[in-house]
Amino acid sequence: MKKFSFPLAFLALACLALASGANAVEVAGYSFAAPEGWKSSPPSSSMRKAQFSVPGKSGKDAEAVFFYFGSGGAGGVKANVDRWMKQFQNPQGQSVKTETVNGTKVTFAQAYGTFLSGRPFGPKTSNPGYAMLAAIIEGRKGAIFVKMTGPKEAVEENSTKLRKMVADALSK
Repeated sequence: MKKFSFPLAFLALACLALASGANAVEVAGYSFAAPEGWKSSPPSSSMRKAQFSVPGKSGKDAEAVFFYFGSGGAGGVKANVDRWMKQFQNPQGQSVKTETVNGTKVTFAQAYGTFLSGRPFGPKTSNPGYAMLAAIIEGRKGAIFVKMTGPKEAVEENSTKLRKMVADALSK
């Protein structure tokens, strides 16, 4: 009977994690625990390490996506922030702030307005009333990009949760 105790305990813990809706993603040596209510889905592109549906009280969801390209990949902080801001037609409320979170530099960028979604160099879809909050984490193994976009209300409702998720991952 003893040889079954570890596998049974592991199975019980796994079932509890699934039942509680626990979602976590490992990126470049950091473990990010998704906030309660965020739902993991398979990445829609090979460039994405993970993606989550982020619920809004209005019933319209935002999306949080993790990107990681290795050490030195995807350009620097400024290049990415500039590209993200250009995804908005006349961006409003632009803010870019770099801070140190548990010894790691993190740049938070945000804006709102009409978001132009679509693949680079491809056709764009206008999404009025959208917002973005992104974090560029200058990690030990290269930059990690976390970008949340969607209806402004959903992004605003979840901005504190995204910031806490980043801080928690960097405190481990």
